[in-house]
Amino acid sequence: MSYAVRSLAEGNRELIAFRIGEQEFCVNIMSVREIRGWTPATPLPHSPGYVLGVINLRGAVLPIIDLSKRLGMTPVEPSVRHVIIVAQVHSKIIGLLVEAVSDILTVTEENIQSTPEISSDLERQYARGILAIDKRMICLIELGALFTDAESEAA
Repeated sequence: MSYAVRSLAEGNRELIAFRIGEQEFCVNIMSVREIRGWTPATPLPHSPGYVLGVINLRGAVLPIIDLSKRLGMTPVEPSVRHVIIVAQVHSKIIGLLVEAVSDILTVTEENIQSTPEISSDLERQYARGILAIDKRMICLIELGALFTDAESEAA
């Protein structure tokens, strides 16, 4: 039996963790297509403020989202140290600008604690839980809830 099949059978989930500022977040690794270095984006007029622009990814136009700005955090000034996580959200492929990928985590549902009640309604919509691992607090993000179908179409 392959590792992926065995992990699913045991109830494990694989997540990819990344940093934005001093905070760590993670997403389901199954939505991630690739991780690549920062490439300057061509701005698009009239796009949402969190859309940095588009890049050419092997002949396909890929919208780049400043995930820090989308999450309501301080926007970043992209540099060569930043990376783009290419992910599938709904039926679209988008690039998420983050500071660095930090880990690949294998967790069970028991490792995921619920989002605190003091969180805002918006935060509870996309934050599916908190992982407390090795003195780190990592927020599990549901990309499908963070970007509606209409937003991923606009991007």
